[in-house]
Amino acid sequence: MRSRCAIVFIAIVLAFFWTGRMSPRPSDTSSNRWHVASNPEVISQDIQFVNGDTHLAGTVYLPKNGARLPGVVVLHHAGAATRDSGLYRHLREGLPTMGFAVLIYDRRGSGRSGGELQKVDYETLADDAIAGQHALAKLSRIDSSRIGFWGLSQGGWLAVLAAGRSPDAAFAVSVSAPLVTAAEQMEFATGNLLTVRGYPQSDVREMLETRRAWMGYLHGTNSRDAAAEALRKAESKPWFDLVYLPRASQLPSDPEHDASRRRLDDDPFAAVLRAQAPLLFIYGDSDPWVPVEKSVARLQSLSQRQPNIEYAVIANADHEMMTPGNETMQADAETTRNKAPQTPAYFMVLGSWLSRRVAK
Repeated sequence: MRSRCAIVFIAIVLAFFWTGRMSPRPSDTSSNRWHVASNPEVISQDIQFVNGDTHLAGTVYLPKNGARLPGVVVLHHAGAATRDSGLYRHLREGLPTMGFAVLIYDRRGSGRSGGELQKVDYETLADDAIAGQHALAKLSRIDSSRIGFWGLSQGGWLAVLAAGRSPDAAFAVSVSAPLVTAAEQMEFATGNLLTVRGYPQSDVREMLETRRAWMGYLHGTNSRDAAAEALRKAESKPWFDLVYLPRASQLPSDPEHDASRRRLDDDPFAAVLRAQAPLLFIYGDSDPWVPVEKSVARLQSLSQRQPNIEYAVIANADHEMMTPGNETMQADAETTRNKAPQTPAYFMVLGSWLSRRVAK
């Protein structure tokens, strides 16, 4: 039964991959002659839940029939805040065919969800997903003991964090999330970004020195004046708006309690150590945003001591599990919203692991 579920999921997502490249089916009556209803049928229902005083809104996708269904709560890529993002389409269309329910909600401050995202820490975002887990568990057709988390990029960090904070989490799947601090990951990513955009290495070095001056001020290893001077100099550079640096005027007066410092210092590896549920980490072999080699090295060492950890590096896959092309590291919201995983091996690894670890 498990292998059959995995095969069904793989078939669906591969069909999604290919049909996504084709034109929509014509609406004329001749083409409808050979159109039949899909099976198993996927249905959806809107759902609302709360974390503290923040109201969150989402949609549950599930097979039309079946009981005691396992569930997946989806956490967000930083640039894909709403449930209709292309990054989540394979989950809402594919996983119900395996007998899973999938909850995809609008991140706080986006879509139909309330609250504000600014100055909210990762723990609060993880707790939003845990609130979704509890809401999903209340549905009569859901097996509350088999609900876990899936996330990509920042969402991958949050999926593991949620699994460690929720005592009844069944699993977590982390896709393209580094196992280094955010500060180290951003050095890696912004250096690559300037390189692929054609900037010389002298600009890369200057950018990294500016970033370290900013971080040095936040950690008390250099003065505010030194950080402000470095940032003012960088503000005149053509690459400044690309590399996620603050302006000198935005430097905090209380760096010890600065929200940026807290986020950049967070070490996702600590969340991995805390989580006891089965964890799957998936990386692409062509990801310019994440230091995959270092992340995998940490997993290799840890998996020898913690059997709940598995990982895979997908050949010919980038950060969003798409086939690498002419990489520009474009990261605006509209571009990210329209991206969707398309690498066949990713779908197979995900479907196989969920069948072995979660599906009955």
